[in-house]
Amino acid sequence: MGLDEVSQKPHERLAAWLAGDMAAVNGLIRERMASKHAPRIPEVTAHLVEAGGKRLRPLLTLAAARLCGYEGPYHIHLAATVEFIHTATLLHDDVVDESHRRRGKPTANLLWDNKSSVLVGDYLFARSFQLMVETGSLRVMDILANASATISEGEVLQLTAAQDLRTTEDIYLQVVRGKTAALFAAATEVGGVVAGVPEAQVAALHAYGDALGIAFQIVDDLLDYGGADAQIGKNTGDDFRERKLTLPVIKAVAKADAEERAFWQRVIEKGDQREGDLAQAHAIMARHGAMEAARQDALHWVAVARESLTQLPEHPLRDMLHDLADFVVERIA
Repeated sequence: MGLDEVSQKPHERLAAWLAGDMAAVNGLIRERMASKHAPRIPEVTAHLVEAGGKRLRPLLTLAAARLCGYEGPYHIHLAATVEFIHTATLLHDDVVDESHRRRGKPTANLLWDNKSSVLVGDYLFARSFQLMVETGSLRVMDILANASATISEGEVLQLTAAQDLRTTEDIYLQVVRGKTAALFAAATEVGGVVAGVPEAQVAALHAYGDALGIAFQIVDDLLDYGGADAQIGKNTGDDFRERKLTLPVIKAVAKADAEERAFWQRVIEKGDQREGDLAQAHAIMARHGAMEAARQDALHWVAVARESLTQLPEHPLRDMLHDLADFVVERIA
C-alpha cells in the first residue's frame, strides 16, 4: 500500500478501487434522471446528485457485490437504485424539515419550491423501481421495496417521537433503523444477493449495513452538537432548533432533574427557544455525560459492523469496509 492510499480516507479508497463501476453508475444515473417532457426533473436531481456527496450507499452496493465475486452487470443498476432512493428521501426530508442547506449548499426546496422537491422525489422513487425490475430478481425487489417502506415509516414515526420527551432510546433506535440504517442494510444486502452467495454471507452483509447505518446516524446527531458546519453539510445546532429529540438529548432527559426537565419541555416540546438556550443544552448534556454515552453507543455499533465482516471472504474490499466502520466514529474522536 502506497503513501497516497494510507493518507486517503476509507470511503476515498473505496471510491478509487471501484472507480470504473462508479463511473458506470454515474452514467446510468444521468441517463435515468433525464425527462423529455419535464426539464425541471433533471435540474432538481442534478442539484443534489452532482453536489459532491460521498455516494456512500451506492459504493456499499458495489463493494458488497465485488467482495462476493460478482462479475455481472446488475450491481450497477442496484447502486443507481440505492442512490435514487436516497436522493428521493433527501428531497422529501428537506421539505418536511423546512431545511435551507444540504451538503453545504442551498436545498432544492429553497432554490425551486416544495412542490418541485416532492414531485421530483416521487419521480426518482418510480425510476428506482424501474431499475430494480431490470435486474429480474424478485428477492432484490423485495429487499429494496421493504427498505423504501421502512424509510417512510421511520420518517413518520419521527414526526410523532421527535418532540415528545417520553421518547425512549428504543424508539429512537426504531426511527434510526428506519430513516437511515434500512437503506445502508439494503445497499449491502442486495450486493450479496445479486452475487448469489450463501445465506450466511447475505445475512452478514445486512448486519454490517444495519450497524454501520446506526453508528452513522448517532455520529451525525453528535456532530450537530459539536461538529463544524463543513463536517455535516448543515448548520450545527439545527437539530436543536428543529426541536429533534436525538440520542444525546434523550440520554440527558432521562437523567434530568425537575429544573432541567422544565428546560427541555420549554425548548423541545413547546418550541420556546431563547438566546443562550443552545449553550444551556450543551451544559446539561455535559453534566450528565450524554455526549460521551452516545459516543459509546456509536462505538458499540461499529464493533457489531466489524464483527459481521468476519463472515465474509478475505478481500481488500473487506478491509476497506472494516476501516470505513472505524472512520464513522473517528469524526467524533
